[in-house]
Amino acid sequence: MPEDQVSAQILGMEQAALDRWGRGDPDGFLEISAPDVVYFDPFLPQRIDGLDALRQYYSELRGKIFIDSYEIVASEVQVRGEIALLTYCLVSRGGGDEMRWNTTEVYRRGDDGWRIVHSHWSFTQPELANLQA
Repeated sequence: MPEDQVSAQILGMEQAALDRWGRGDPDGFLEISAPDVVYFDPFLPQRIDGLDALRQYYSELRGKIFIDSYEIVASEVQVRGEIALLTYCLVSRGGGDEMRWNTTEVYRRGDDGWRIVHSHWSFTQPELANLQA
């Protein structure tokens, strides 16, 4: 598959998962994550290892996070063989608040298609400044 088609597919998968996340449903991300996924979240003190552990963490968030709208800014997909690196800034809005995130997702192509093997979410610098104030 040409690189531009892979990029569109990866971005489409991410957007579909974000759409579900914004309705309180984390299963969109769980369904596209590999069994050996690793996950970094700015609200957690350490990395989550594996899909079962991620499923458990997300079960605590199910139905609690709602996003009215979001925008993916400056997305880029770099494809190298069986690996695709997706990076973007996410601006999410909900309940009158706006949050800005830096996002890195590493996808690996296998027999079951493209799956997330590494996910890293962090606040953008302006958000960190607000947390420290």
